[in-house]
Amino acid sequence: MKVVAFNGSPRVGGNTDILLGEALGAAQQSGHSVISFRLNDMNLRTCQDCGACEQTGECVIEDDMKTIYTAIREAERIIVASPIFFFGLSAQVKTMIDRCQALWCEKYLLKKAIPEGRNGRKGLLILVGGMKKDIGIQCGDATAKAFFRSISVPVHETVGFLGVDKKGVVVDHPTALLDVYQAGQRLMAP
Repeated sequence: MKVVAFNGSPRVGGNTDILLGEALGAAQQSGHSVISFRLNDMNLRTCQDCGACEQTGECVIEDDMKTIYTAIREAERIIVASPIFFFGLSAQVKTMIDRCQALWCEKYLLKKAIPEGRNGRKGLLILVGGMKKDIGIQCGDATAKAFFRSISVPVHETVGFLGVDKKGVVVDHPTALLDVYQAGQRLMAP
């Protein structure tokens, strides 16, 4: 089974990295093929709302999204990991999601949804942030749900951790590493 992961944190070695690593560890231990993208290191332009994708389902912007589109089409399991910034997903994740407008057009306007694949398609959203209120997780999950459904992922699980701000301190959370590892295991199940 092919697994694709999108790391939306600009901070290398931070809480998002640590949590995503645990989820990917579950996938790799099961012998699945994993490709991971660190969005901050990629050449990704923002959606220009030009409308070109409405006719073809393809984005006309030439950048690293071409590789992401291919990975999304081929994956049966998709993981999005993001810090929570101002009650939402990071700009890196949001840029990638907005550029999936082309896939939305392909599915809903052109009626060409991404095929389900042999094992179906499932998603996992991993969120971590310093605030203590649940609204950041709720807002991030709402955006991720629209993304997942647009790329023909009918079901996803959200795992979020609040009150975790300083770099690397998620390892001190009493359940976070186990929680996200187990979410990764559930993601791999048929």
